[in-house]
Amino acid sequence: MSSHKSPITEFPGRAKAVIEPSEILARKKRIPERCVLCYFAEVIESLVKEKTLVEIGKLHGEGDPVRIYRMGTGKHPTAVCFPGIGAPFAAATLEELIALGANRFVVCGGAGVLDGSIPAGKTIVPTWALRDEGTSYHYLQPSRTCRPHKKALDAIGKACINSNVDFMEGGTWTTDGVYRETRGAIRRRRAEGCLTVEMEAAALFAVARFRRVYLGQVLYAGDDVSGPEWNHRSWNNLHQTRRKLFDLSLDAVKIMEE
Repeated sequence: MSSHKSPITEFPGRAKAVIEPSEILARKKRIPERCVLCYFAEVIESLVKEKTLVEIGKLHGEGDPVRIYRMGTGKHPTAVCFPGIGAPFAAATLEELIALGANRFVVCGGAGVLDGSIPAGKTIVPTWALRDEGTSYHYLQPSRTCRPHKKALDAIGKACINSNVDFMEGGTWTTDGVYRETRGAIRRRRAEGCLTVEMEAAALFAVARFRRVYLGQVLYAGDDVSGPEWNHRSWNNLHQTRRKLFDLSLDAVKIMEE
């Protein structure tokens, strides 16, 4: 019999799922414990061409497989992977990477800004995410926000300081409705303390907390949605910024081991 409340609020707790990634991937080759989830496809492609990244596995589903790469050799290599756009895809990718042995993650990507005074390319470290998507509610009790792990946040902050990178901290608005970011909603989110808007952070934070692994995220300021009209600001052409953010993420995920 159906309830009047939304099923999204029916948190299932820690009950075992019918499909557990640790079971379906039990016989797959293990990957490095530390991992950078990189949303910059051109950075990954460039590193593959340079042979800095070596493919070590694939996550299969419909469409193209998600490729997993290894950077570095010896005892402490780093896995690198494009996690997929949107909360459900990114969360499923993270689940499978955890099942394959990764347990320390830094995510690097871009985000829209809710304040036009934040310049394009500015480094932003989300300290909490507003849960305006659906995936996180399957991993954590219903609440308005969720947070990354403090150990990951501290590592990202230390990496920024070590590299003399000036950064901002604050909230990010995670939404499924990329084409439903209305002016009213943007004003409310900004008043609440959100600096950015994107599609994955809340889900990734929630999965990481559920699976008890370390994960943090670092973003750069991209397009501006705060004005009367959308300002693209050529955000995805900031190639130098994107490469530097990837390098910063590598440093941060290594610091997490200290």
